[in-house]
Amino acid sequence: VKFVESEGGLVEPGGSLRLSCAASGMIFRLNAMAWYRQAPGKQRELVAGIFVAGYTKYADSVKGRFTISRDNAKSTVYLQMNSLKPEDTAVYYCNTIPPSVQSWGQGTQVTVSS
Repeated sequence: VKFVESEGGLVEPGGSLRLSCAASGMIFRLNAMAWYRQAPGKQRELVAGIFVAGYTKYADSVKGRFTISRDNAKSTVYLQMNSLKPEDTAVYYCNTIPPSVQSWGQGTQVTVSS
């Protein structure tokens, strides 16, 4: 199983960014998917998840600002991030729910700063 996240970037506070993650080596449509993030000095946390039936869940810190979606035909999961805050700065990863420990990718750096 392999996950390849799109490039993140530097965004000003209040800005938006869309991440994508292409999965391979698995039957994508049968798996719940999630975006996780890890900020410096903090543990990795689940940011947003999307289940097989389309149900979604979000960390309280991103509710109303982030939207997760999936395209089963492309084996891709997306994260639309709006109204970004400096505290959203982290390395973002995608993985299954629960995560496949051996399948963590490189992640992508998102920095929110003016």
